[in-house]
Amino acid sequence: MHRKDFDYVLPEELIAQQPVEPRSASRLLCVDGETPTDRQMRDFPSQLNSGDLLIFNDTRVIPARLYGHKDSGGRVEIMAERPLGGAEFLAMIRASKTPRTGSRIRINDSEQQVEVLGRQGEFFHLRRADGGDAIELLEAAGHIPLPPYITRGDTEDDRQRYQTLFAREPGAVAAPTAGLHFDDALIDAIRARGVRIETLTLHVGAGTFQPVRVDNLDEHRMHAERFEITLKLMEAIEHTRAQGGRIVAVGTTVVRALESAAQEGGLRVGAGETRLFITPGYRFRAVDALLTNFHLPESTLLMMISAFIGYETTMNAYRHAVQQRYRFFSYGDAMWLPHCRSKAQRES
Repeated sequence: MHRKDFDYVLPEELIAQQPVEPRSASRLLCVDGETPTDRQMRDFPSQLNSGDLLIFNDTRVIPARLYGHKDSGGRVEIMAERPLGGAEFLAMIRASKTPRTGSRIRINDSEQQVEVLGRQGEFFHLRRADGGDAIELLEAAGHIPLPPYITRGDTEDDRQRYQTLFAREPGAVAAPTAGLHFDDALIDAIRARGVRIETLTLHVGAGTFQPVRVDNLDEHRMHAERFEITLKLMEAIEHTRAQGGRIVAVGTTVVRALESAAQEGGLRVGAGETRLFITPGYRFRAVDALLTNFHLPESTLLMMISAFIGYETTMNAYRHAVQQRYRFFSYGDAMWLPHCRSKAQRES
């Protein structure tokens, strides 16, 4: 298949610029069969069965966007991509001229500076000049890195609202947005149905917003993201399988982590890095059902959904969502894809 096969027409006004309140007030498009069904996120617990395992991503979004200026006075925008521990981190830099190795950038509204140590591929290798912790600098001076399709600036409310209830492990530069629909009341209703809840960690990188630039999907190189699977989660998955329950992923980041950890057969426990690119024809090993947001045209995430439920089913669901004026992308509505894994593989 080709990149253009995954294009669709989306009116700009359907791109959500603000979240709904409360979190569980989002709409939910259920895609189980040929005709999608319009529901609400508050209905989601009724879609789950006792004995299912619901898995969230517990990554926490860091205030990754910094603004500053070079000694020459030129403006600089820094988008942290990955903390490296201590004072160092990788970042993308936007400036009129590329900063030189050894140069320093002063962070606006503070005395803090970062030093350019060099390049690592597409990223700049930076270090906090005073040797302090890089994450502490981001927390003190950074802005929440709202996605580029949200055209307003970030606010103080976004520091809380662009995090899921399970956000614990700092390191992401974008939220695992399917988790944004859950509030305490919804979680309580899910647990009351006998559904177990566990977490994994996948730190979402800025590459999640990078477009596919080649038409032949075989030529696309996927961005790398770090993930970790715990022994507790592996045991929960094994128990769920043994009891006949479903493994339900909350978001494509959970799918990517689980499928990456299962590439060599059984689920691999521990930390790793993934460049897994899931396209139609992929055979899923770890996930049975999925809750996800709506994704950008021609994006790797839309390609993953097409692999999960089938290409025609996916594009039909997106046409329905546009016609029914669902809200799209990070602060938008959700899709529920139950019992779809085997169907998609039969189609392929």
